Amino acid sequence: MTDLIRSSSLSYYPEVARSVGLDPRQMMRKARLPPACLDKPDTPIAVAGLRRLLELSAEASGAEDFGLRLAERGGLTNFGTVGLIVREQATVGEAIDAFSRFIHVHHDGMRLDVARGKQTATITMHLRGRKPSAPRQSIDVALGSVHRIIQSLFGQDWRPREVHLHHPPPHDRKRYREFFGCRVIFNARDDAIVLSAHDMERRIPNAHPLIASYLRKRIEAIETRPASWEQKVDEVVRFLLASGDCTIERVAEHLACTRRTIHRRLAASGTSFSAILDAQRADLVIQLIDAPGRRLADIAMQLGFSAQSAMARWFRSRFGCTITEWRKGVRPETAPPTATAA
Repeated sequence: MTDLIRSSSLSYYPEVARSVGLDPRQMMRKARLPPACLDKPDTPIAVAGLRRLLELSAEASGAEDFGLRLAERGGLTNFGTVGLIVREQATVGEAIDAFSRFIHVHHDGMRLDVARGKQTATITMHLRGRKPSAPRQSIDVALGSVHRIIQSLFGQDWRPREVHLHHPPPHDRKRYREFFGCRVIFNARDDAIVLSAHDMERRIPNAHPLIASYLRKRIEAIETRPASWEQKVDEVVRFLLASGDCTIERVAEHLACTRRTIHRRLAASGTSFSAILDAQRADLVIQLIDAPGRRLADIAMQLGFSAQSAMARWFRSRFGCTITEWRKGVRPETAPPTATAA
């Protein structure tokens, strides 16, 4: 299964890549990721593509700490709504619990387990992948980001008690000690951050419980992540159609696979790419033609039709009336149902 992550994870990638002598868009193409996602932070992209990008960047630049450099510049804003709800919790412990509860909305291949003891609390990170463990750079940027988020709740002076990393030590261990500000244990059983139990009780200044409650309700309404290939393709198609650039090749880029893989996986699910595209077009076209001032030629282009006339023929076949009739209020009883969000 292809895990997805929001492209806001790459918000600082161009800056970090240039700092070590890399061309960020060239590296994106090498990793088979759509460079356009750098300009749209809510774009769903494949976790496999992100991992490939990080490893290629570290190898090409010789920067063994590339993942840490990326985590160093990030923070709550990289996590969108998840970051907002974390920031508004009353205590650090509640913020960590909220982060653990909702992280899958941002990254559906990541899980955090929080274990509280009398003296310490341990946040253990799990990254799903085909290998027994995720690649080094993916571990570093993910656990480094968790560290930065906790630090942002305290201030720059906060330090964890220990940090555990599953991967072997780098050539320069000092860089890791400087980043985390504590003892770092390599070749550990888990990837984890250990902090004082007392830290979990720390109040967060300027937190707003009412805002936290409102955000929680919003995020609970959208938290169900696509689980099947059909749902994942549906999500990407819906996003790309809204931006006016949806082809099976573009969808394959976002899922880090080939168009053949998409066709094969969807056929196994009893559907097809054209069926998903057709349903999402039907859902979006109604919103677009009902919006005042939208030219039909522009709508046809956004939905990927070769011409306005092609869209007109498709619309009549799909809805049982012309676009003009629909705009006048005609709603044939036999009109096929429009798509529903996955």
